[in-house]
Amino acid sequence: MRAAVFYGRGDVRVEEVPDAEAGPGELLLKVSAVGICGTDAHEFDSGPHLFPIDHAHPVSGHVGPMIPGHELAGIVEDKGAGVEGFEPGALVVSGAGISCGECFWCERAMTNLCRQYSTLGLNRNGALAQYVAVPASTCIDASGLGITVDTAALAQPMSIAVHAMRRGRLAPGESAVILGAGGIGAFLTYAAADLCGSVVVSDLDAGRLRIARALGATHTVRAGGQGSVEDVLAANDIIPSVIYEVSGSAAGFEQASSLATRGTRLVMVGLQHGPREIDVRDVSLREVELIGTSAHVCGLDLPEALRLLASREGGWTDVAPVALSLGELVEEGLRPLAERRGTRIKTLVDPWAAETRKTVAS
Repeated sequence: MRAAVFYGRGDVRVEEVPDAEAGPGELLLKVSAVGICGTDAHEFDSGPHLFPIDHAHPVSGHVGPMIPGHELAGIVEDKGAGVEGFEPGALVVSGAGISCGECFWCERAMTNLCRQYSTLGLNRNGALAQYVAVPASTCIDASGLGITVDTAALAQPMSIAVHAMRRGRLAPGESAVILGAGGIGAFLTYAAADLCGSVVVSDLDAGRLRIARALGATHTVRAGGQGSVEDVLAANDIIPSVIYEVSGSAAGFEQASSLATRGTRLVMVGLQHGPREIDVRDVSLREVELIGTSAHVCGLDLPEALRLLASREGGWTDVAPVALSLGELVEEGLRPLAERRGTRIKTLVDPWAAETRKTVAS
């Protein structure tokens, strides 16, 4: 089968590799679509960081060149011993995160914090290939939802947004501020707008803000432009209950901290690249909550992600307008994303496409 294989920094090769096979408890999927994200681009640009290229991963055991791809949808081709359900031909999405199901955290529905956690496409071979073997425990049959295979491939990043929203305990009647409208920020905008009536979104890119409006944002602010988030909040008498910092930038953290008022819940979605100063006395006196969020809880967040994706009339082609071929992955996908010059919120790849991209069907 053809696959994109990561060998090291800046070295991703499309080549023939042995066919994937379903082991016990696994499904063999014919990959329909797979998304790439900032983590993939970061590995390509400066890695390996997470990819176990030089040293065996302590859980998966993988070491050496690896096939990335953790945002995926595919069609069931085969299943290994012990797998029930998932009939051949079914459209399936995978949450990619693999947990043991037995440890302290798994027993408390915190599978993303599992002692033995690993991720398909980050710690073992993933879905940037024509076929992939995935644990059935990470999968949901999406055949009856009426969504396209390209939309199905958005389920994993949407589930990250759903988990972040849950971590912030956003409730009906509350207001949310979202700083950063890229991949996770866009999905978070839609999830938050589905729940509450006031969602303020800020980003540097005007195009992303237009899509945020289409996704349900009630107010948008172009960072660095005229006006500010503070101006919008004051003009509309909005007191944010939850602030989601999604950009992962130092400026975003500073802004989120300054926007936090009494009782605000501040959720750190974007990963910061260094230590940040925070006035812990002020946090105590104003009862500000600083909340972390990581990955998702597959059993809770992935079903809700699929519900949200299926609920949007007109589909998601504004968020993910094209699916690249494997041959276009580096120059049209990973490199623009790493260099922050990409124009698409989400980039999909179709491992079966010819050497030119296809327009995604709604």
